[in-house]
Amino acid sequence: MGILIGDKFLMNTTKKYQIFDVTTLKVIAIISMVFDHVGDVFFPGVLWLRMVGRLAMPLFAFCIAEGYCHTRDKNRYLLRLGIFALISKAPFDLAFDGVIGLEHQNIMLTFFLSIIALRLFDLIRGEKIATSGKYSVFKTILGVLVIIVFAFLALLLRADYTFFAVISVFLFYVFKDSKHLIRSGVGVGFLALTRTMGYYCTTGLSFIPLAMYNGKRGKGLKWFFYAFYPGHLLVIYLIKRFVFTV
Repeated sequence: MGILIGDKFLMNTTKKYQIFDVTTLKVIAIISMVFDHVGDVFFPGVLWLRMVGRLAMPLFAFCIAEGYCHTRDKNRYLLRLGIFALISKAPFDLAFDGVIGLEHQNIMLTFFLSIIALRLFDLIRGEKIATSGKYSVFKTILGVLVIIVFAFLALLLRADYTFFAVISVFLFYVFKDSKHLIRSGVGVGFLALTRTMGYYCTTGLSFIPLAMYNGKRGKGLKWFFYAFYPGHLLVIYLIKRFVFTV
């Protein structure tokens, strides 16, 4: 009886602080990302800018997985990511390298690969077995192998956050039916434990806004968030090109 009362108290306390919807998480993520990119391009010696930027990746990875879970058309979701990966190519290269090339790919491409991997994982794993109510272990292992293949593909293509982004999106997705704090802890924990050097030490702080997620979509602003990524990179390039070179 005491355990039940304690669990109920914990649940009510947790819900009290769950005030962030997906839109809010994305806003926090893009603010964090801007700090990171401004620090990277203009103030590489100012570590606190990069440390603030470490919150962005886990939040974006979670939102990508959440978008895949709830989108009405997974193929159109994949297509949008692919289109904006192409749109973002030139601004990304110009902002960070000054020229367009193949040395480094943008995060939209990484997320595009992540969603292809999730689609294949779902197709291979299939539905739950009617008699047991569980997924086939063999098919699940095959699906996980596909995820790993795409993670290494992101590494070979030098896509932003490479292997780590694909795996984190997968973890946020595959634990979607677990308790939210467990799901958030696994996804953030993977990134925090595998990316711990230097300014990456603040990655784990992204667990705080994720723990405050209330499961709601929010105002949407879908196209704003898609357009913001290449847009802010283009602005950074123009400032670097025409202001800081004067």
